[in-house]
Amino acid sequence: MLLIAAALLTASMHSFGVVEAPVAPAPHSAVVVAAVAKVPEGNSVPRPVMTGVQITVDDLAAAHGRTFLVDLTGLGRSDLLQANGDRRVLATAQDAPPTAAEVATWWAGLGAEDRQRLETFAPSVVGNLDGVPYAVRDRANRAVLASGLADHAASAARAALLGQVRDSLRHDVGAPDRYLVTLDTRGSGRAAIAIGDLDTAADVTVVVPGMFFTVTGQMTDFTNTANDLYSEQATLSGIAAPGSGSGVAVVAWMGYRTPDLSNILSLGLAKTGAARLERAVDGVRQVRDGEEPRVNIVAHSYGSTTALMALASGKMRADTLTVLGSPGSDVQHAGDLAVQRDQVFVGDAHSDPIAGSGYFGTDPGSSAFGSTLLDLAGGVDAQDAGDVFRRPVGHNDYLKPGTASLHDVALIAVGRGDLVREQVRRGEGGRDGVPQSPDMYLVRPQDLQPRD
Repeated sequence: MLLIAAALLTASMHSFGVVEAPVAPAPHSAVVVAAVAKVPEGNSVPRPVMTGVQITVDDLAAAHGRTFLVDLTGLGRSDLLQANGDRRVLATAQDAPPTAAEVATWWAGLGAEDRQRLETFAPSVVGNLDGVPYAVRDRANRAVLASGLADHAASAARAALLGQVRDSLRHDVGAPDRYLVTLDTRGSGRAAIAIGDLDTAADVTVVVPGMFFTVTGQMTDFTNTANDLYSEQATLSGIAAPGSGSGVAVVAWMGYRTPDLSNILSLGLAKTGAARLERAVDGVRQVRDGEEPRVNIVAHSYGSTTALMALASGKMRADTLTVLGSPGSDVQHAGDLAVQRDQVFVGDAHSDPIAGSGYFGTDPGSSAFGSTLLDLAGGVDAQDAGDVFRRPVGHNDYLKPGTASLHDVALIAVGRGDLVREQVRRGEGGRDGVPQSPDMYLVRPQDLQPRD
């Protein structure tokens, strides 16, 4: 039956309607700090003047935290170019980086010349450091993308990955700008593309995908789904709750490796993904320097398991959480999540065999969990039923244009969850929390087809 569930989740590979205070650096073994340069008033990070042994790429590869950032700044151009392709350096920058707070403070303390040098000669590092402004990360990651696309010696797999990212960044004239805020070309790859400006948006929504999503296979489709949510939110701007900033931004966050049939039973990828999501959200907050946007997490299928784990870790908080087609997690109650009170929402589409299955633990839509159920009733065909929005059907329909679920998610993301909450309160009714096994007969043939 578990393999049946895996087969059903394969539909997600097309679309689901288709996301510490700084401390002084430790002394480096290869560097003697002779003095501390005076920095302009308002910059809290002293810039060290190094004398003695020159910092090398090997030194940088062995460094972590603030020391990593100081050593990175101390490298010359040729060494930065070498570091930009060094697997050890990239592993630190992309897998175990300094905190977003450390990065933001470090970047603010750099002069314009140092910033430009780092962006130009180490774009693979700078482009993936949470805490660096998103406009800078976009330029750096696009430079890496352009270089990779021009590499005729690249493998077919790498070329396909980069081609998918390139296509994901294209948009129509007059459409909102797209920003490449994460690009990791190692292995199966990771990427994140923002629709709208993360540096200024009042509402930031991070969309987390489920099983079988890969950059090579689904990045373009996933980004288009984020664009659909952006468009729906934009139509609601007139009733949006006040926030810090202006406009909205939606992130198609494929920032973790999702499971396939070989590891469907494991929660290991969810744990790794949760840590990466924590860093990504922290980066959004740190870049805004106190003027934080409203942060919304929208997570589908296995992505909901990942998001629930992140929000229960004590390392991440969100203003709202919406889970769609969730197979559950080890979180027992909405109160265990670092989410604003009464701002946890659950979407269970008609004939979704995964939602409510409790496959990975407690069903967030159970009556005891304390979430709010999206009212997704209505006609399959909105016009025939006389409804404004049509009912989502199956596991992959939640964020498709014209659905009641997409509209509700957009309302929540602009701070109007109160309009959704008037419908059904999970803690006062709903399912009894008994896990159900997915029924393969509930999946329609059209649920297995590519996105329209």
